[in-house]
Amino acid sequence: MRTIKTIHKAVYSPIAELITYRALPTASVEYIDPFLFLNHHGPQVYAPNNNGLPFGPHPHRGMETVTFILAGDIAHKDSSGHESVIKAGGVQWMRAGSGLIHAEISSDEFKQEGGPLEILQLWVNLPAKLKMADPYYIGKQEDEIPVLHLNDGKVTAQLISGEWKEVKGAFESSSGVFLSTLYLKPGAELEVSIAEAHNIFFYVINGEINVNGTSVRALHLAEFNHDGDTLTISTKTDSVLLLGHAMPFNEPVVSQGPFVMNTQQEIVQAYQDYRAGKFGSWEE
Repeated sequence: MRTIKTIHKAVYSPIAELITYRALPTASVEYIDPFLFLNHHGPQVYAPNNNGLPFGPHPHRGMETVTFILAGDIAHKDSSGHESVIKAGGVQWMRAGSGLIHAEISSDEFKQEGGPLEILQLWVNLPAKLKMADPYYIGKQEDEIPVLHLNDGKVTAQLISGEWKEVKGAFESSSGVFLSTLYLKPGAELEVSIAEAHNIFFYVINGEINVNGTSVRALHLAEFNHDGDTLTISTKTDSVLLLGHAMPFNEPVVSQGPFVMNTQQEIVQAYQDYRAGKFGSWEE
């Protein structure tokens, strides 16, 4: 069984009125290659006639964003012409690639009516050969995402990307990243095989999960050693886990603001290209 190297606590980092816990990066962990960044927004309840999410138009280059809507919704719009409203249980996958501008706000309905909101946004790095690939965006509602029912129904696994038990995820990762959201009921037990060479992303969204004999509580990220290929997972409470794994890229990571590249010069070029309008135009 894989042993845990360190358990990292997410840092409380609110954005205006939006409750936010940042699991990556923190003072104790910069990134878990190729997983770069995780913000956990909520859970909280918005009153009617609210301002919704504060993420207006902003650029990205060199990475992918995977956004998990656990409660509430997100209205997405980008400079490549994509628009959608993804509701609770749905997921958005955006490859920024060579660059685009996007906004992630709440729908008019949510701003008018309010309600519970909980959202995770994960940044996944792109290898150097794909950093300048064409951008794309795909949003899928809950009923469009394959689900596995395991351990006599005590575990429900949403398959976001990759393959598990011969079932393919809803999204195609261009760099072989596996992602799944696991919903575990009290008494759940699960064994997961992961290649020893892969880095594991193991973030407990809520509840408390025992993995390979160690307890990991909500709002904590477990970082694993490379000394085995098995995770044995169990829980005594209702729990939700974001589980990912991938081969590390082992490439330089240089990030600044919304851009993630391999060199500082590429960061400078990203800002120059953005100012020159090469990320597309934005129209309200």
